[in-house]
Amino acid sequence: MFADPQSVTVNAVAISLPRTSMRATENIYTSADGLTTMTLKQNSTAGRFRREVRISQKKVAEDPISTLNKEIGVSVYLVIDEPKWGFNDTEISYLVAALEAWIDTTSTGKLLTGEF
Repeated sequence: MFADPQSVTVNAVAISLPRTSMRATENIYTSADGLTTMTLKQNSTAGRFRREVRISQKKVAEDPISTLNKEIGVSVYLVIDEPKWGFNDTEISYLVAALEAWIDTTSTGKLLTGEF
């Protein structure tokens, strides 16, 4: 089990995320203001494991159509979908490291502008 609390740094600001929910296959960590959450999930089927880490934020912003302030949210997550046999943890960690290295400022900028 991951430590309680978790911590993430967003735009050079460290955010403490104490555990706020524990379930059989999911833990949720939430900031004191409730605006930032981290979700850690693990599920399995007959032949696969699916592991997910998700960071989400909420804020109030003006709707450009109605001009009313509304709560909106965004999530960024990594999913590891692996067979129950054939790949070991080291091999999978190589793929995670490759993705981490690829997601730099340039790649992220291209993704956010709709390139694929």
